[in-house]
This record gives sequence, C-alpha cells and structure tokens, in this order.
Amino acid sequence: MLASGSPHRLHAGYQVSAFTIATRESRLALWQAEHVKSLLQQRGHQVTLLGMTTQGDQILDRALSKVGGKGLFVKELEVALEEGRADLAVHSLKDVPMELPAGFALACVMEREDPRDAFVSPRFAQLSELPQGALVGTSSLRRVVLLLAQRPDLRIEPLRGNLDTRLRKLDEGRYDAIVLAAAGLKRLGLGDRIRHVFEPAQMLPAAGQGALGIEIRAGRADVAEALAPLSNQSTWLCVAAERAVSRAMGGSCSMPLAAHARFDGEYLQLEAAWGDPGQPGVLVRARGADVVADLGQAAALGEQVAARLRAGGAR
Repeated sequence: MLASGSPHRLHAGYQVSAFTIATRESRLALWQAEHVKSLLQQRGHQVTLLGMTTQGDQILDRALSKVGGKGLFVKELEVALEEGRADLAVHSLKDVPMELPAGFALACVMEREDPRDAFVSPRFAQLSELPQGALVGTSSLRRVVLLLAQRPDLRIEPLRGNLDTRLRKLDEGRYDAIVLAAAGLKRLGLGDRIRHVFEPAQMLPAAGQGALGIEIRAGRADVAEALAPLSNQSTWLCVAAERAVSRAMGGSCSMPLAAHARFDGEYLQLEAAWGDPGQPGVLVRARGADVVADLGQAAALGEQVAARLRAGGAR
C-alpha cells in the first residue's frame, strides 16, 4: 500500500509531511481532529480532514452493548487508514477497543482533559437533589451501576446520540438529568451546562476517559515521528494501566467496569470498580499502586488490579 503522507521538506530538523486525518463528523469529533490538525500545522505539516459517519453514529435506537460495542465508532476510520485514504485517526480513547486489529497501532496519547463525569440538569444541582424515582439518561453500563449504587431509587433509561443530541433531549424534558463526560462539554465550550462534577470516589471514570488517542497503520514510522511531540507520557502511562484492567477483564462497553489512574509522585495509583446490573448496589472495588516508568509496568499494575477485582467476585 502506498503511504499517502509523503515527506516533502525539512522543518526545524525533522521531516515535514502532508497528512490526512480520518474523523467522525460529530461536533466533538471534529473539534478533536481540528485540535490535532492545528498542532501538526504549527510544526509545519500540511493537514486535511476526512470526515466520516460510522456505524456507531448511525445506530441510535439501541444500546452499544447490544449492537457490537464502541468499536463501531472506529471501524470505518480504520478502513480509511488501511486503504491509504487517511494517515491517522483521532479518537476519544474511551471509545477505542482494548485490542486493536492486526496492522494498527496507537501512536500517540495526548495530555488528558478532565477525566470525570458531569451531572447535567436544568432543574437540579446535583445527584442528591433528584426526587425519588427521577429519570436519568445514560447508555453507559458503568454509569448505570455507579448511579444505582448511590441512588437505587432512580429510573435510568438509555441516552444515545452525539453530545448536542443528548443535551437537546434533556432540554426537551425527556429526562430529569443526564450524565456526560466533563471533557467533551469543556472542549466544546459547554462547561456552563455542568451543574456538578463527580469526584472519582463517587463516580469512577471509564478507562481512557478524557484522553485523545491517535491511531495509525503499524509501520508508518513517518506518521509516528510527526505525532511524537504531541504525546504526553504521564497520561499514556495512566491510560495504559486503566486499559490493562479492562483488557484483563475482557472489557467492552457491555461490561460495567470503571478504571482510573493518577500519579502521586513516582507512584501510579490505580482504582477500579465492577458492578452487576442485575444487582443494583453491588460493587466490587480494587486498587493498587506501584512505581511505573514504562508501558509494560503500567500494564502489569492494571493486570494486578484486575486480578483483585476477580478475587472480590467481579466476573
């Protein structure tokens, strides 16, 4: 396959190329792709966007766990990479399957935005203010089990669609509140819609939440080199540990699993939680900490914490 990004000159000591970014066409996905485009252009590269609609964007009447998982958001972008129509794909890392298909690589993880969940409601300031039996919208099984662990009286119904669609459904009065990723709201300048940000102790985030990951075809050293200055090592180590928990648990969006890591000095602190949708209020929690300096050590910590989850009854 001929690479579409052909180096054509030198800039500040490194090769400059023309690249095409494959992206979903939601407003948030386009913001993320434009952000990467701008950073690459600042380094002298020529960059264009290839907007695409994925299966995940088209199937809105069923929960992702019922129709193939979050991989539905990345498959078409991977086809564009494979066919040479694009050189890189920008993803919300929490949407990226734990195992990439053969021939693809995660080449860059960028500095994380706020990884926490946000409570959004036109009438209520936080979860504790919701009346008995209030209706909350989310399609994340992780959020379902964590919400019901705190408020088993709540009614929780699916909420699909892009960020603007979800907010519109809330504003139309279909829900008393919805729970969204704080990062997406902040990136789109919608931070004023956030009534309350859940601390991780209350709502443990999803693996990779708030981080952007850039996928390329394996072997594209030119693209990997261009992306290297955009990477953030501490974020990458955190999400590697989180994703290792999910991978070890067979993780997909059909699993009610949370994992969140943060550095405390040289130690990486990792916490995970698993819930049973059939038994509201039942949560298995596990944590671990270790000195982590590379991706292998991060993955090992994730596997240790996953083993502790299983020992506690998670499955």
